Amino acid sequence: MSDDVAQTYLDELNEAQREGVINTDGPSMIIAGAGSGKTRVLTYRIAHLIRHHNVDSFNIMALTFTNKAAREMRTRIERVVGTDARNIWMGTFHSVFARMLRAEASKLGFPSNFTIYDTQDSKSLIKSIVKEMRLDDKMYKPNVVYNRISGAKNRLVSWQEYMSNPVYKADDQENGKPEMGNIYKTYVNRCVKSDAMDFDDLLFNTNVLFRDHPDVLNKYQHRFHYIMVDEFQDTNISQYVITRKLASVRQNICVVGDDAQSIYGFRGADIQNILNFEKDYPDLRVVKLEQNYRSTQNIVNAANSIINNNKAQLRKSIWTENEAGHQLELIKATSDNEEGKLVASAIFEEKVNNLLKNSDFAILYRTNSQSRSMEEALRRMNIKYKVFGGLSFYQRKEIKDILAYLRFAINQNDEQALRRIINLPKRGIGASSIDKIVVAAYDHDISFWEVITNIHSFLGGRVADAIRDFATTIRSFMISAQNKDAFEAASHIAKNSGLLKELYEDKTVEGLNRYENVQELLNAIKEYVDNPEVTEKNLGSFLQEIALLTDNDDDKKNNDDAVTLMTIHSAKGLEFKMVFIVGMEEDLFPSQMMLSSRADLEEERRLFYVALTRAEKRVFLSYALNRYRFGRLKTCEPSRFLEEIDPQFIRQNSSVSSRTSQTNNNYARNLVNGINHQKKRAFVQKTSYQPSTDFKPSDTTNLIEGMKVEHPKFGFGTVTQMDIQGSQRKAKVDFDEVGEKTLLLAFAKLKIHN
Repeated sequence: MSDDVAQTYLDELNEAQREGVINTDGPSMIIAGAGSGKTRVLTYRIAHLIRHHNVDSFNIMALTFTNKAAREMRTRIERVVGTDARNIWMGTFHSVFARMLRAEASKLGFPSNFTIYDTQDSKSLIKSIVKEMRLDDKMYKPNVVYNRISGAKNRLVSWQEYMSNPVYKADDQENGKPEMGNIYKTYVNRCVKSDAMDFDDLLFNTNVLFRDHPDVLNKYQHRFHYIMVDEFQDTNISQYVITRKLASVRQNICVVGDDAQSIYGFRGADIQNILNFEKDYPDLRVVKLEQNYRSTQNIVNAANSIINNNKAQLRKSIWTENEAGHQLELIKATSDNEEGKLVASAIFEEKVNNLLKNSDFAILYRTNSQSRSMEEALRRMNIKYKVFGGLSFYQRKEIKDILAYLRFAINQNDEQALRRIINLPKRGIGASSIDKIVVAAYDHDISFWEVITNIHSFLGGRVADAIRDFATTIRSFMISAQNKDAFEAASHIAKNSGLLKELYEDKTVEGLNRYENVQELLNAIKEYVDNPEVTEKNLGSFLQEIALLTDNDDDKKNNDDAVTLMTIHSAKGLEFKMVFIVGMEEDLFPSQMMLSSRADLEEERRLFYVALTRAEKRVFLSYALNRYRFGRLKTCEPSRFLEEIDPQFIRQNSSVSSRTSQTNNNYARNLVNGINHQKKRAFVQKTSYQPSTDFKPSDTTNLIEGMKVEHPKFGFGTVTQMDIQGSQRKAKVDFDEVGEKTLLLAFAKLKIHN
């Protein structure tokens, strides 16, 4: 690349972005605020290494949050450096280290074609183990057990350490699950027996590989001269240890992230990784990307006023040169159904008035169950929408069935695949016969395949004959998988398994959809084989590719003009012109489950920050005074997060307000939502004030300057100024503990003291 070309792409960057690109040696951390162009910085940094510093692309590792992000980055890099971009080890932690484990599998006692269990496979195996151990399946629910095991692996706690640790043992006893350690042990052994790793094993076993085989670690330490990690705030302990070990020789590690967007603690992400990164690297260079290119000034400032309430954070000042834009709109409703109607109406009005498309809008919520009222309202108004977070294409039954056949053709030790396909289509092989096969395999310390291929030594009668015929079919699939490319092998297996025929003969609408889904799977395999960038075109490589898809990768054909409905967690990394954040109520957002500690509450606040910063032009916030939850009608209180938004950046939607008050004046009068005014946008520490035991909000209709008031969070203060403008009555109060605040009286909780 000539100096002119290099200067061209550097000219596209602001000063901070350019610093993040050109300072390539040594440890560095790029703190990238929302909408600050971090992907461009990471892309150009890699391109700069290859073309300006002549770094071999084979010596660069780039770890991303999703495979989709990796593909987009690779495409961008290729535009600058050409096909060299294809040699970079780039992808998610799981995909990159699965590739490494395939090459080094024998050192861990695995074959290179080991199966990767998805979450559903893992939970199915756990369910079988709980049943075999004759434990209470209501106490040992697969989801609970899976999360416990996953959490242990992410903290690099093996089953041996788990069972010997008195803290874990006492905790399990206290929770009525004393057999958790034994389940963990059995689960791991069954995975090993099946030549399978689950998602967490891909990272756990990488750490084991580096720990027990220093020669392998040394090889990769010298292989990768530069390591880059995107979305570093979302890494767990296991991921952190891997990157630290790999970078320990050359110290050329660059992490990119935003602590204000760390929202995956429930998946094991540890925000301390980014907060304490400097402790591991005293010579760390820190670059802050603080200019937001996405959102209006009102949205950026409102988001700042929210996140400033968090104590655990890396200080930065996000700003934008974009237009001031509209204030955030606050919508109140008497019920969740009315909330849906008001949101749908607002979308319709914005579309008509501003000539917008459906795809310009997103409705974000804390939990998937909130989509119901939104969907019903959008359908009534004939507004097209799409819901993210539903059943993934690769999790549909007919797809899982075919994939199980493909997996077993590759790995005959795969217990979960065997259980799924041995009687599908029905062959007269019942569950008891399958259990006998599994027991025989463990009793004689042989594989399931050895039992099946010698079935008459273990079982007799028609069942044994049916299993023998099944084994014959599988042998033909094994030959096909070994000698043909992925598409030819998959087509042969789909046709000769009997599944395709069974689906074709089902002429119901559901049956036709399932048949078309299988055809779509075959199309995907054909596309994979025809892709010139794919070097390994066999069935095993394809299965690894789809096994490592993340939630955000499954966006098949999402180019329809439709309103997007999704959880806030799913919206991470996306952007929309208009964003509706619904269900802004206490115990819903913030979630009731996230109120037990300051750390949990701060994660919820970061989640709200992420939701706000998805918006380019407008944000609408809505809440209901009543909501059905778990089959009961519950009276709701507006979220504390609404209180934390500086009131100069938010306004009540007057048309919605009048409509709501006409519907139910009583509930409107009971609305208690205080809105803080932070005169300075500096950090304000939350007070620990506890209100009086007899605290009850007063009628503030006759509030005047000089009155003494009490607020449930800010404590005692004196009214210093009144601002009366129609329904937007505000009072400026000088509080003893936290200083001056401006409160919107229509919503404030104030008790007047004489």
